[in-house]
Amino acid sequence: MSAKNGVEMVKKVAEFISKGASFDRVTQMVKITNGGEGRCVGEFIVAAEHLNRLGSLHGGLTATILDNITTYALMSKGSHPGVTSSLSVSYLAAAKPGDVIEVDAKTLHAGRKMAYIECVLRNKADGKIIAKGGQTKFVDFNA
Repeated sequence: MSAKNGVEMVKKVAEFISKGASFDRVTQMVKITNGGEGRCVGEFIVAAEHLNRLGSLHGGLTATILDNITTYALMSKGSHPGVTSSLSVSYLAAAKPGDVIEVDAKTLHAGRKMAYIECVLRNKADGKIIAKGGQTKFVDFNA
């Protein structure tokens, strides 16, 4: 696996994006643990600032994490990060404060114009799926 598309590249992209002044900084708690060649894996601990009013992981934050991690997976395939044309998230279980959540994104197809990436968020302790989804991206910026 080349450094250009490996886990070190994914880590550098994630750090650059999450340390900026934009909204994406909300994902800075996600630590990239693996990736490259179309995949990105990370994890984070659910903290108080990540919760909704019911005391579980906020759905909007979940969607943002899915959006960013799938983009990192796509970029590790050597693709332009593109723009989202479709983002979907299915919420299957609650995550509570202190839970360690693993995020695993995989590029299904990165074509000339469109890319398709899927993602699963699961509780690391018991493997229970918290949310799953994916996105479709327009990636043709060479025209």
